[in-house]
Amino acid sequence: MHRTAFELKPARPYSLSETVARLVRFTTLVDRWTEDGEYSRCLFLDDALTLIAVRQSGTPARAMLHVSLLSKKAATPAALEQAEAFVRRSLGAACDLKSFYRALRDDELLAESIRAHHGMALCGGASFFEAIVTTVLAQQVNLKFAYSIYDALTTRYGERLKVDGEERIAFPTAARISRVRDATLRNFKLTGGKAGAIALIAKAIAKGELDAAQLAELSDEEVILRLVAYKGIGRWTAETAMIRGLGRIDVFPAGDLGVVKKIAMDMLGRTEVAREDEMREFSERWRPYRSLALVYAYASLYNS
Repeated sequence: MHRTAFELKPARPYSLSETVARLVRFTTLVDRWTEDGEYSRCLFLDDALTLIAVRQSGTPARAMLHVSLLSKKAATPAALEQAEAFVRRSLGAACDLKSFYRALRDDELLAESIRAHHGMALCGGASFFEAIVTTVLAQQVNLKFAYSIYDALTTRYGERLKVDGEERIAFPTAARISRVRDATLRNFKLTGGKAGAIALIAKAIAKGELDAAQLAELSDEEVILRLVAYKGIGRWTAETAMIRGLGRIDVFPAGDLGVVKKIAMDMLGRTEVAREDEMREFSERWRPYRSLALVYAYASLYNS
């Protein structure tokens, strides 16, 4: 096995522990956090299955990230570039929290959460495919059940890497899932609509018809239009996948049940579920940081 290490200075303030808490909340099969402060997961870097491990030294204001890679072959320049891109986007190390804090630190709904979760950045899936699959799985079900399907798909189709005598597993690639029949996907407690949507997206990404790098160049509305063209992908799914998979900081999935119900009722004191258009209008107060505001709002609710 080949080991490579490098350091990366994140946008400060930054807290690795606060940021990755969202990733390991429901499963540690792929994403893992240890008590001594190490985050790790397997992913493909320059086509080589690699275990990436990240630790932080220093406070959020002086954070430095220490990244190590372990693979069966030596890390190439492309692999190192992809590893840095993963840490910056998927682990939020490029997230500009300073501007967000300056704008909303006195917001009556967010101020307490900002203080309690200082340095919590926007994070998401290791790939756009993983982000959109995770979002599809969460459609109209509780997250515990959604992640049980995530684990089942990973166990069946994910590739494995033995590290220090332990087997680690990566989330399946789009290419792998594109070869699975819709009927087979339905065996994982998926509805026909969800199985079909995952299959369509997997095939589109595997064929290069849907490319994260190209999506990154488009505006939010342009990305939404591209994604909702696929059967089974609605606006909420597209918006949530943009946050998790593209790191968009000003997207607000107002149709999410957690928004129209939990935020409306628990944070705003509503006695009934709000309408999507009401929550979308309400979210204007948080522009241009609506994604970050939503993450901090949820953090406040789940800790209450």
